[in-house]
Amino acid sequence: MTYLTRDPIAIERLLTDAACPGLGGTCVFLGTVRNGADEHGVTGIEYSGYEEMVEAEFARIIAEVRERWPAARAAVRHRLGLVPVGAASIGIAVAAPHRAEAFAACRYIIEAVKQRVPVWKKELRDDGTAIWVDPSGHPVPAGPQ
Repeated sequence: MTYLTRDPIAIERLLTDAACPGLGGTCVFLGTVRNGADEHGVTGIEYSGYEEMVEAEFARIIAEVRERWPAARAAVRHRLGLVPVGAASIGIAVAAPHRAEAFAACRYIIEAVKQRVPVWKKELRDDGTAIWVDPSGHPVPAGPQ
């Protein structure tokens, strides 16, 4: 399975990939690019990463989900390239026998992604500037001038 895409996240495909007739609870999470008060005029985020490492880490996370919730099925896609404000940069769908497992597995995936997946993001601003942001969401300090 490929976890990375340069295309918009297709929710229907995530749902299809996670679906199984015996699973009654499905949880979907979309992480979208925002331009709120704390974002200082963000117009989009450019995502990049070492694709082989990213794919391998996603595979490990999905394997961990299978170990913790054996009956659950999960699908994940993360975008690379420029993602405009309002568009999803990551989509996760988890189907499980019951909603509690689906919610727990979905949360497990997004938390693991934020901590472990080597995808970098550069915020593009409406004033023409760009700033790299670490995975926790904090701006990376500029180096010496």
